[in-house]
Amino acid sequence: MCSVACLHAQEKIIIGHDTLVNQTKITKESSVYRKLMVPAVLVGYGAIGLGSDELRNINSKVRVGVNGSRGQRTNIDDYSRYVPAASVYALNLMGIKGKHNFRDRTIILATSQLIMCGSVMGLKSLSAEERPDGSTNNSFPSGHTATAFAGAEFLWQEYKDVSVWYGVAGYVVATGTGLLRIYNDRHWLTDVAAGAGIGILSTKIAYWIYPWMQEQLFGTKEEKKFSALAAPFYNGEQVGVTAVLRF
Repeated sequence: MCSVACLHAQEKIIIGHDTLVNQTKITKESSVYRKLMVPAVLVGYGAIGLGSDELRNINSKVRVGVNGSRGQRTNIDDYSRYVPAASVYALNLMGIKGKHNFRDRTIILATSQLIMCGSVMGLKSLSAEERPDGSTNNSFPSGHTATAFAGAEFLWQEYKDVSVWYGVAGYVVATGTGLLRIYNDRHWLTDVAAGAGIGILSTKIAYWIYPWMQEQLFGTKEEKKFSALAAPFYNGEQVGVTAVLRF
């Protein structure tokens, strides 16, 4: 009798464990889908706008509403796009620690920028969308906006456990950068939406793949004494390389 009872107990434990594992897996998958929803909607909206007359009409109305005179210009967006990402390092210098140390967060940022720049450059070449001011045919998506939102998500990820308001502030600055791109007659609303989605998604991917990158780059102290990472970046106008060295 004792043996039968023990077997039943073991079966219940095994079934309970399997159920818990399955529930955990489903929860993680649902969490990933939720995190992808916002950037996917933004990129999808922008992409549909390339061939939708209705969204093009909305683009035109927003353009007139934001900057009807066409004579106003500002270069604030050239600098504000970097503010969210720079804030991570500024906060750390002030003694407010984030999720990762200098090395790890720099590699994550470089990875995010590499993914974002590659996506933006590729889509600009494929779409050949004319800018609102007619200057060039590389309007879609907005590189400035993508840079700003990649930085905003970076700030959110690093400091959301300290205070959500740091991330909120980063997203406010990123949104302002996107609006300034429309104000300056450099981008359509759909360009800005797609750029925002690409920026957010690029940083999320960078955080997801970093554990694997960390293992490949550094492993254990005994395995690797020196490591290096170089990542090119392109912001729509400038090209450069970000390098990270570990001794």
